[in-house]
Amino acid sequence: PAPPPLTAMAAPPEPPARRCSPVPAAEPLLFLATLALGLQGPLTTQYLWDRLGAERGYSGPNASSPAGCGNGSAAADPLRQEVEALVSHWNLYINLGGFFVGLFSVTLFGPWSDSVGRRPTLILPAVGMALQAAIYLLVMYLQLHVAYFLLGRVLSGLMGDYNLILASCFAYVADTSDKHTRTFRVAVLEACLGVAGMLASIGGGQWRKAQGYINPFWLVLAVSLAAALYAAFCLQESVKQQKPAKLFTLSHYKAVYRLYTAPEHLSSRRKLALYSLAFFLLVTVHFGTKDLFVLYELGSPLCWAAVLIGYGSAASYLTYLSSLGGLRLLQLCLEDTWVAEIGLISNISGLVVISLATTTPLMFAGYGILFLSMAATPVIRAKLSKLVSETEQGALFASVACVEGLCSLVATGVFNSLYPASLHFMRGFPFLFGAIILLIPAAIIGWIEIWDSNHDYNHFSDASLSPADG
Repeated sequence: PAPPPLTAMAAPPEPPARRCSPVPAAEPLLFLATLALGLQGPLTTQYLWDRLGAERGYSGPNASSPAGCGNGSAAADPLRQEVEALVSHWNLYINLGGFFVGLFSVTLFGPWSDSVGRRPTLILPAVGMALQAAIYLLVMYLQLHVAYFLLGRVLSGLMGDYNLILASCFAYVADTSDKHTRTFRVAVLEACLGVAGMLASIGGGQWRKAQGYINPFWLVLAVSLAAALYAAFCLQESVKQQKPAKLFTLSHYKAVYRLYTAPEHLSSRRKLALYSLAFFLLVTVHFGTKDLFVLYELGSPLCWAAVLIGYGSAASYLTYLSSLGGLRLLQLCLEDTWVAEIGLISNISGLVVISLATTTPLMFAGYGILFLSMAATPVIRAKLSKLVSETEQGALFASVACVEGLCSLVATGVFNSLYPASLHFMRGFPFLFGAIILLIPAAIIGWIEIWDSNHDYNHFSDASLSPADG
């Protein structure tokens, strides 16, 4: 027989094009974003201090070099007090501007990501943080008015800011994990927060002393862009059934509202509200006490120098890693609820010891007792995630991110007001106050677990009695 024509012969298959396979891991992105934020926050405050102080002719100690323990002359300097007030006011304006703009953008983008996917809501805020860093660099290079800092913060807030990255990363983990492994995956994300914060706090201050403000802010810009590029080209999409959805519509805000008010699954919505309250109180205490550690260590009778303060800061960040390891071990023999209760006991005990600390060893003992203090927050996040459906994870974590932003504002107002008011009778009273507040989330979490156990037992009893009744 004649051979088949060449046109009929099958052509050899072309080899598949080589490409980098996407990875299902949001941890590197959250690490980069937290590193950028951790570098930017303290450096912005110190720059405001130096810039506003120079404009008013104040040449005293800068923000990173306090007047000294027991020296009241600097504190009584009216020019220093004026600079302190100006820095405090500008910090307040910048933080409030970012919070209120971000409140609307996060609750808009979060539910939107449940339809279109997580990657757009990770790329956009990372680009926003890079834009903010670029504006800050322009202020420093051109000596523009510090009000442009507020402009940069608002523009970043319009694009979701760091809170949207936080919400989208936790929603990403909820998408890519099952209910058994979710708590640990959330704890790994929170450990990334601690490691990045520790590197930023240790490296940022030393770098500023050596080279000034501009070079560290170039790193903030580069790290923010790296986070955006990672989300755009390396991260695998986690939403399985993507569909187009309008961005500018009130339905996204209604989705967040329905989380807490929908009539179906009433007990789930009730637990959602209770866990959110527990989370709010726990994170408020965490932010509030963390703000006061350095002030407490600088004052009498501890009178710590910069080296000891650095060790103390590192110890506070190490609790993220020790809590991760402790949570993993405790999960082998305990339910998540009781792991959270042990974490709260660690937190309460450590704060009580710190409130009474009058010596350096006692202060470090308090830090040591806090070694499981961060075990409760990943448990609460995971439990919140399990109470809603797969299509509501973005809306849920958007609301949690807004709660976290509110926690920061409330903590700053309450604890920074409480500290000077209690100096005359107990310097460590804010830490004791925080320990007392933590009894409320401990009671809420324990009550929900006991109520669920009784509910399951009643169902089991009814099921076992029903054949006999018949």
